[in-house]
Amino acid sequence: MERVLLTHDQVREHELPATAGKAGDPRWTGFARRYGLDPGQPVQWEVEALDPTELQRLVLAAVAPYVDQAVLGDRIAEEERQRRQLRAFADGWPSSHSPGRE
Repeated sequence: MERVLLTHDQVREHELPATAGKAGDPRWTGFARRYGLDPGQPVQWEVEALDPTELQRLVLAAVAPYVDQAVLGDRIAEEERQRRQLRAFADGWPSSHSPGRE
């Protein structure tokens, strides 16, 4: 399972609400001290609290440096070519034809 994580700066920028965190998380104390939070009260923020459009923007911006645009362009062109072929095939299919009838 892949995970999408936000930085603490993004949590503050988007003013995401905190929820109770996992008690006993060994990483919490260091994180809390680094960001001025209460080490005795673990909290967490859910990425799902973001507006879907903003979440999409953040994810696309994060992966953009790793996308080979030439390969992506070729794949999109190939998919469009296949769509045209399927559309032409479907348009040529007899409309009165139904399975099981001759």
